[in-house]
Amino acid sequence: MSSCRVLLSELKPWTLGKSKWTRGLLEGISWSGKTFLSTSSCPKVCVVGSGPAGFYTAQHLIKGRQDVEVDIYERLPVPFGLVRFGVAPDHPEVKNVINTFTQTAKHSRCSFFGNVNVGKDVTVDELQQAYHAVVLSYGAEGNRRMGVPGEDLPGVYSAKDFVGWYNGLPSCRELSPDLSCETAVILGQGNVALDVARILLSPLDILKKTDITQPALEALAESRVRKVLIVGRRGPMQVACTIKELREMGNLPGTRPEMVAADFEGVPEALKDLPRPRKRLTELLLKTALEVPGEKELERRGKATKVWGFRFYRSPTEILADPDHNRTAGIRLAVNRLEGSGERAQAVLTGEVEDVPCGLVISSIGYQSLPIDPTVPFDSRSAVVPNSVGRVHQAPGLYCSGWLKTGPTGVIATTLNNSFDTARSLLEDIDSGKLDVSVAKAGSQIVSSLLEERGVKAVTFSDWEKIDSLERRRGEACGKPREKLLTVEEMLKVART
Repeated sequence: MSSCRVLLSELKPWTLGKSKWTRGLLEGISWSGKTFLSTSSCPKVCVVGSGPAGFYTAQHLIKGRQDVEVDIYERLPVPFGLVRFGVAPDHPEVKNVINTFTQTAKHSRCSFFGNVNVGKDVTVDELQQAYHAVVLSYGAEGNRRMGVPGEDLPGVYSAKDFVGWYNGLPSCRELSPDLSCETAVILGQGNVALDVARILLSPLDILKKTDITQPALEALAESRVRKVLIVGRRGPMQVACTIKELREMGNLPGTRPEMVAADFEGVPEALKDLPRPRKRLTELLLKTALEVPGEKELERRGKATKVWGFRFYRSPTEILADPDHNRTAGIRLAVNRLEGSGERAQAVLTGEVEDVPCGLVISSIGYQSLPIDPTVPFDSRSAVVPNSVGRVHQAPGLYCSGWLKTGPTGVIATTLNNSFDTARSLLEDIDSGKLDVSVAKAGSQIVSSLLEERGVKAVTFSDWEKIDSLERRRGEACGKPREKLLTVEEMLKVART
């Protein structure tokens, strides 16, 4: 038991709303006739969301103070957020961060509570009453819409949902995308767009060895997609992917690149003025698009049965339907020109349009955070919680980290730094007295009682380990790292066995 625990006789009563509570120094903390053992000097922090932002925040808080206790709440029965549901199946090395998160979850001052939907099962206000601080780290589960006619036609999907489908996100299980067409168009040129393109075109022998879901594997085995165009509104020098993902596309077995030479006019001459990372990326793009390949590469490309390519200076204006208006038949793209240069260059319409026949359109123009609770400030325009270095504006004791704090940008390493900054702000507020931790808080004891009263049974980290073990055994039986459970019901059944 932590040295921060105090005797029930040291606490005294208080009230909140219609529930009877106690706090302070005499009778213990009680709620609805129950008395809870509390802490007087231990800062208790609640983190909402168990993706990279949530775990990195918890990790830094635990390391930053030897007395802080952190509880992590997660809507799903399983932890790790986009590491489990967003990272491409053929990038297992990226998922190694789960080992670090597991160490944090098993720390004596950290607890995990899955299957708890904050905002529905328990309110943010109730969490604030139970904890000294609440950190919102629940990410971005919404989709940015294109805002063009026809985007609701069958055959149009968001990259978030498509990725969730092949990665086993329960809410995307029924997506069942139609892959019977020859050409797919992906809107957006970031790493997620390239992940989707790679999964659509990868040989099955590669995918069979990953943790991609069995239904996705079966659908891809029947796929007739042979060409993927990756469309962006700006030019080669503004492409948003990283060099690693571009190199993977260039080396993807059974495929060859196919670009439009005119899209690269003036780019070689501009190379000398680019920052080094951007220069290296652009050089690789130029080499892939324009350079005459060597004999070995020429032979490889000659045997390719699938094609991919970037299309620059294009913006979607309409999804075109088939004659019966039953499904997607193509996409109308506006032709752009750039005003300005570098990262700040803006795409400006030229008035020209072109139609591209395709049966599959995947929009990869960004994830979007959603408001979790009406009491939490939310900027609907930028889809973030307004904050200063993680401190939520006009909400003492409330913090945020990850994409909810910054918008959906960067990679896992970016999230690490942003989450550490939030944790640092919180610790500074404790040290300065701005965050009062002298008053006893009962944390998960009261929240668990609330959940029990509402018929919600949380999943512990040891419960998750039962799911993890089963998934690994199922995967081992078919030569994969794991075979994921695809429904919340299945997860809960295993967790409670």
